[in-house]
Amino acid sequence: MIRRCTWCGDDPLYVAYHDMEWGVPVRDDQTLFEFLILEGAQAGLSWITILRKRENYRNLFDNFDVGMIARYSDKKLDGLLLDPQIIRNRLKVYGARKNARAFLDVQRERGSFSDYIWDFVDGQPIQNRWGSIRDVPATSTISDTLSKDMKKRGFTFVGSTIMYAHMQATGMVNDHTIDCFRYGECLQLV
Repeated sequence: MIRRCTWCGDDPLYVAYHDMEWGVPVRDDQTLFEFLILEGAQAGLSWITILRKRENYRNLFDNFDVGMIARYSDKKLDGLLLDPQIIRNRLKVYGARKNARAFLDVQRERGSFSDYIWDFVDGQPIQNRWGSIRDVPATSTISDTLSKDMKKRGFTFVGSTIMYAHMQATGMVNDHTIDCFRYGECLQLV
């Protein structure tokens, strides 16, 4: 029997996300931007809700093309707010454009968003050793620092909890519990 982190339950979409994506180091700017927007959309909601709407987000947000989203007009964003296929929260939808613009600024300054964000963990995933899901924190001193820096740069929906979830999703931290089959696999990824 395969042992997984208990948080993913048995929903096939959640299991696939856990088994193939969560904790895998992401260094591609477009994917990092996608997770930034999705993590922001998730604020106050369950991650499975966002996973179920992920393809809709990809379709409606031009496959997370950061340059295109940075140029969205208010009219375009207002149109997105009418679409029930995504989370229709005005601050979150308008926040996607704000974050795209801040993301582009970071790319211009640092060469890539990946270089910027991975510097917070010295370029390597943090390998935690949690015995239980109860041991996994919601934030860390690194997510606190990252959150503060991103807010100063004009990002929104980047609180410490959201940024820690982003770090988990994009493999900046390996928070699979040690009894999970993915723990050892993610240890090998850099």
